Amino acid sequence: MNGSDLRALLDDVQAQRLTPEEAHRRVLQVLRQAPFEDLGFARIDHHRSFRQGFPEVVFGSGKTPEQIAAIAERIVAAGHSLLVTRTDARVFDTVKQKVPDATFQELARTITRPLPCPPGKGIVVVAAAGTADLPVAEEAAVTAETMGNQVDRVYDVGVAGLHRLLSEHHRLMAARVIIVVAGMEGALPSVVGGLVDVPVIAVPTSIGYGANFGGLSALLGMLNSCASGVSVVNIDNGFGAGAIASSINHLD
Repeated sequence: MNGSDLRALLDDVQAQRLTPEEAHRRVLQVLRQAPFEDLGFARIDHHRSFRQGFPEVVFGSGKTPEQIAAIAERIVAAGHSLLVTRTDARVFDTVKQKVPDATFQELARTITRPLPCPPGKGIVVVAAAGTADLPVAEEAAVTAETMGNQVDRVYDVGVAGLHRLLSEHHRLMAARVIIVVAGMEGALPSVVGGLVDVPVIAVPTSIGYGANFGGLSALLGMLNSCASGVSVVNIDNGFGAGAIASSINHLD
């Protein structure tokens, strides 16, 4: 059973077009099938969307272009959305040979071929402190969009010019969840967390001078935030923030 079949099954269950007995029988049929496809160098988890709501995402760093292209081809062939993170134009050229309608987002360093999926309930705001933080912010934004969310980008609103952030207060207040991306001392999530009543996902970046320690100072600053409702992902982990924001935004 491929991704399209799984979506059809879930639609039938949600619309109550199946009796409980028939739904149980078809679910067991899905679970009996092998949940992954073994390519030798990778095992593609085709049941990821069934368990977690979105297909397996390909982390591109450390993989060859040929490996990424082969994985992408099988993900698409199974009827899943495609999202490759931490990649580049050279990899995209190889992926295009297998998935011609894939697209490359240069700043986000992602390759996508999204399929329709359940929409999020509200708006995900991605706020970035400075222009140097945009690659991580865009990774978060593209991830959230690929997972079916409406994203509003609020960029270059760091605490060095606080009036820039305050002028966008109405956009922050319209969000259901906010991703805040910042390097240096990582102060921006605390400021945003003190202005809104929705979850704030803080993303420290490795942007900063020597004492920044490759993003460690921003990470520790965010972990020590005095604002309530702020959670923190790993350094430069835009994908993780986008995925968590999507999960929150799909809650009833």
